[in-house]
Amino acid sequence: MAGLLQLLVSGLATGATYALVAIGFTLLWQTSQTINFAQGEFVMLPAFMVLAAMRFLDLSLWPALALGAVGSLLLLGAMFKKLLVDPLLRHGVLPLVIATIGLSILAKETVKNYYSGEAQRFPALISGDTIPMGGAVLSVQDLINLGVAVTAVVLLQLFLARTETGRRMQATAQNRTVAAILGINVERMILYTFLLNAALVCLAAYLITPVYLATYSIGEGLGLVAFTAAIVGGFNQVRGAIVGGFIVGIAENLTAVYVSTQYRTAVPLLLLVAIILFRPQGLLGRVEERTT
Repeated sequence: MAGLLQLLVSGLATGATYALVAIGFTLLWQTSQTINFAQGEFVMLPAFMVLAAMRFLDLSLWPALALGAVGSLLLLGAMFKKLLVDPLLRHGVLPLVIATIGLSILAKETVKNYYSGEAQRFPALISGDTIPMGGAVLSVQDLINLGVAVTAVVLLQLFLARTETGRRMQATAQNRTVAAILGINVERMILYTFLLNAALVCLAAYLITPVYLATYSIGEGLGLVAFTAAIVGGFNQVRGAIVGGFIVGIAENLTAVYVSTQYRTAVPLLLLVAIILFRPQGLLGRVEERTT
């Protein structure tokens, strides 16, 4: 039982990080019909921004983290929308999908060739101690990651539900034409969504990189798993992305221990196939016809 508790906490911590990235997928799709297959690399880049700031600008950790966050908002939020999404989306979803796949390759190769192809140690934001609980030994890093990710998700939900800007963003996601008729600045709301996504992937990078190290290829698996989590939970529901992230995180950990570590990476794909076959809209998703 103690071992199971330890696995569940670790799985929830990992799943919470998946959920942050999956929410970004969902938000971008809802507001602009953007599917960003460079989302995993968007998690990788903030970590290397921080490492580069510490190495080349001789900054300490916290100023480097702040610089990485600002850089993420500008590069992965505003510039991504302005330079890539806006010109291509008018031609349909498929050209944008192909472009984001190309962007993911460009990001990986740039980091590999101009920074390092080796795994880099990312400074831990907290101590790596453990604490006993219920007979289990829990990682402080896992508990903090879980707490920070859940807090971020709750604050995001409150922002979307309780603030005027959040409600306008939701209105834009539901029907852009009607939102524009009601006087909502649709383009501004879409920009806010891209900035939110950049903030979420930056936070995910800061949580997961101290655990798994900073590598140019970390985004490959992470992006796929987060995309799967969004589909499992429901691609048109933020709460679905949250649930999907937790399910995938826990399932991965349980499979690695009770079945085999070799099958851990197969779990998200098996869940994806099962959802597509039996509930294509996802566990919490809804069947709908989108109106633009």
